[in-house]
Amino acid sequence: MLTPAELLGRFDGVARGTLLQQYGCSRRILADAVAEGSIRRVRPGVFALPTLNPKVRTAAAHGGELTCADALRWHRVWVLSNPDDKVHVWLGRAGRRHPHPKCECTVHHSPGTASVGMASVATALIHAYRCLPAEEFFAAYESAWNKRLISASDRRRISAELPHAAQWMLQLARSDAQSGLESLLRFRLHLLGIRLDCQVEINTVGRVDFVVGGRLILEVDGRENHQSAERRHSDLLRDAAASALGYETLRFDYALVVHKWEAVVPAILAAIRRIGD
Repeated sequence: MLTPAELLGRFDGVARGTLLQQYGCSRRILADAVAEGSIRRVRPGVFALPTLNPKVRTAAAHGGELTCADALRWHRVWVLSNPDDKVHVWLGRAGRRHPHPKCECTVHHSPGTASVGMASVATALIHAYRCLPAEEFFAAYESAWNKRLISASDRRRISAELPHAAQWMLQLARSDAQSGLESLLRFRLHLLGIRLDCQVEINTVGRVDFVVGGRLILEVDGRENHQSAERRHSDLLRDAAASALGYETLRFDYALVVHKWEAVVPAILAAIRRIGD
């Protein structure tokens, strides 16, 4: 028989006692495991490994699943905002709060029945829409779609649960966005009325992030990419090949898109005017 700790390891580190009992862990076995320190009692009827993420433990103590941006990060969805101390808890449609010390949790109620642990990607996206800036929700949604973390039925569920004001973002979203930075740039330029052709294949150049007006290439380089001299050389070769075909190329890195957007917009608008001359 698996020990309580071994079982919890298979349930992402936290579970209700009723679930553990289905696998042969009686109340006595659970109590003994708590006494010896191999597992912890989060609240009556809920147990966790000592190594469990503190925010997940707090959400379980509150009565639900960790959701919103923290859950998205755990699922490896691209999220721009830095982590903070807030704990966002999904309690299902009508789950009740369980009192616990120093509670400052943000509660999310939405259709479904919450368990304990980590909310699904679809659930976390629904709640992220309420808490994140619109462009960050959009980037997270495209990231989840690109990584195949949400299915067609998930997307229908998200659309059904989000308000009418969110529908245009879901319709704008694409599954081929290669990075959150691409999503941010496309979202912001869409609001400026600039139409982009995305993930365009150009002979002798390769695939580029965006093309504007048939002649302007926009490339977005993430923090983790394009750092090496070899990759920089490859980019220069691509830009030279594009120039030979009559394209102008603008490249923007993470710092420019996230922290210096006011420098990005004039550069793009000026280039659009040039190719229109």
